[in-house]
Amino acid sequence: MEQTLASLSRQTGVTVLDHLERSMRIPVVDGLQAQGDLIVIPLDAVAPAVRPAPDEPPFGCPSPWRDVPPEGVALLRAEAGGNTHTLVAEPGTCRWTATVFDDTLLAIGVFTATEVVYLLHPEHGASGCAPGTYVVRRQREHDRRRGGMRFVAD
Repeated sequence: MEQTLASLSRQTGVTVLDHLERSMRIPVVDGLQAQGDLIVIPLDAVAPAVRPAPDEPPFGCPSPWRDVPPEGVALLRAEAGGNTHTLVAEPGTCRWTATVFDDTLLAIGVFTATEVVYLLHPEHGASGCAPGTYVVRRQREHDRRRGGMRFVAD
C-alpha cells in the first residue's frame, strides 16, 4: 500500500513540521539512503563487517529480534533530545534488533522487512525501504578543526 506523509503521521502519532507536503506519496528505495544523521545500508553492501544477532539464539536465551509495531520503533534521537528517527511497518512485516556486531562501531541495529517499511522524521519527512535486510548506522564526517571523525549532528 502506498503511504503518504499524512497517513504515516496519523498511524504513528509523529507530527511532521509544517514545511513538509503531507499529501505526497513516500518514495521507496531499495538501496542506500540517508536521513539527517542516520544512514540505512543494505546488509549485503557491508557484510561481513556487520553481523546481526542470529535468528535462533542459543538454547534458553530470548531472541534479540523484535517485531516492529504499527506505531514504530525509535531508531535514533537527536543529540539535544530533539526529533527522533522512527522505523514504521505494518504488523508482521518487519523485525528489528539492536544486537549487532559492527567493525566500524557505527551500527544502531538491523531490520529485515518482507514488505515496504518507512523511516519517519519530523523535519526530514519520510522515505520507504523496499523489502530486504538493512543496517541502520550513525553517519560520521571529517572534523577539520579537531582532526579525525565525528558523528553527524541532526
